Amino acid sequence: MSVQYQGIRALRTLLDSRKASATELAQESLQLARASASLNAFTDIRDELTLAQAKAADARLASGEQSALLGIPMAHKDIFVTQGWASTAGSNMLKGYLSPFDAEVVDRLNKAGMVNVGKVNCDEFAMGSSNEKSAFGPCHNPWDTQAVPGGSSGGSAVAVASGVVPMATGTDTGGSIRQPASLCGITGIKPTYGSCSRYGMIAYASSLDQAGPMARTAEDCALVLNAMVGFDTKDSTSVERPRAGQEDFTGLLGQPLKNGDATQPLKGLRVGLPAEFFCDGLSADVRAPIDAALRQLEQLGATLVNISLPRTELSIPAYYVIAPAEASSNLSRFDGVRYGHRASDYTDLKSMYENSRSEGFGLEVQRRIMIGAYVLSHGYYDAYYLQAQKVRRLIAQDFQSAFTQCDVIAGPVSPTVAWNIGALNADPIQMYLADIYTLGASLAGLPGMSVPVGFGQGNRPVGMQLIGNYFQEGELLAVADHYQRHSDWHLRTPA
Repeated sequence: MSVQYQGIRALRTLLDSRKASATELAQESLQLARASASLNAFTDIRDELTLAQAKAADARLASGEQSALLGIPMAHKDIFVTQGWASTAGSNMLKGYLSPFDAEVVDRLNKAGMVNVGKVNCDEFAMGSSNEKSAFGPCHNPWDTQAVPGGSSGGSAVAVASGVVPMATGTDTGGSIRQPASLCGITGIKPTYGSCSRYGMIAYASSLDQAGPMARTAEDCALVLNAMVGFDTKDSTSVERPRAGQEDFTGLLGQPLKNGDATQPLKGLRVGLPAEFFCDGLSADVRAPIDAALRQLEQLGATLVNISLPRTELSIPAYYVIAPAEASSNLSRFDGVRYGHRASDYTDLKSMYENSRSEGFGLEVQRRIMIGAYVLSHGYYDAYYLQAQKVRRLIAQDFQSAFTQCDVIAGPVSPTVAWNIGALNADPIQMYLADIYTLGASLAGLPGMSVPVGFGQGNRPVGMQLIGNYFQEGELLAVADHYQRHSDWHLRTPA
């Protein structure tokens, strides 16, 4: 059996039956990564490091150790620092940087025995919705190489969608796991803010950034999330809960929810449909497969409930004030003095700062730094940043009001299917608007995921978004899993 397009469960069977070794799986994944080089998904591949991890996994398997992820190949978004591999955040500012330590998420997956095939492309410092804003160049959608894969975790989505690895890490600040998962036809989940450690994750917006898995199925995401989630004393934004790191996100998979039974496992589950998600801005070719998926949930016993998230439109201006403000603060550390790019031509300290940052940062990052510095400046802080934070609180309250009427919220991830590379580069506002359905959950810190539900214009994938209340990832994954047991969109592969 080939590694390509196989899920974690199938590869686990291969390894446990000794029909393949971790080293053999890693070797094939490395070959697939190089064979798909035209997609520009991988930014750093180091065979010796990958095979060393695979050899260690084989030794653990030979000793009789059994675990869900041991020996499984994967890839890391280039926003996580990884010892040995270059960690650049897709930016020339960190070109060639080798971290002396692993991010906490990387360390947890290493301990689980996963084998890293390499680092994958992302929008620079995770700022973008298309994976075109990378110093390594744009990533290409495997369903149509003229199309963007979505961003910022585009490389992660492409590595999974093209079958190189069964799973890759991503980060979601305003939709950067859910949107590329939708545009590439895979499953991805952003857990509740604070669930996964941000230690060693190169920061964009500290109150929004959250790590999560991207894989072919909800089951695979659940298996990986088991290893990723947990309290970390090294991260001040990590949430300490009594059972943090002990949850089994696979526990509800395949089990009836609420009042469900074998024939209608979702009976009693209330699925909220926000009116603001199904208005004129949603293209018909995206709405049709989502409507079909909602009918499937009804057949499984779920009840569809009309709800409202009245401040949905305000999520865009609120996000694009708060996130750039935090970015301008986080990226001030890259000044050419301690690490990162330093300009070769400067006359004094001030010109070194200016030249190093102008050369090291791309235009989109510079744009967001300037916006952030402006809204935090004297005279504008109260008018913009403080007001945006108040709107953020109101958006979170809207979700809590909605959850009194429903258990799970469903809707589109993106207003359209993937657009062509370069199509929106001249109009950044239009690209920002592509995040309209994902930003609210990020601002509220809620868990959200994307599930493949069909195809739109040009045979480009469409994903349905599921949003749950705080720390309800298990329920979200169970709903997605029930849907995937009665559909095959997640099993489709690009030609």
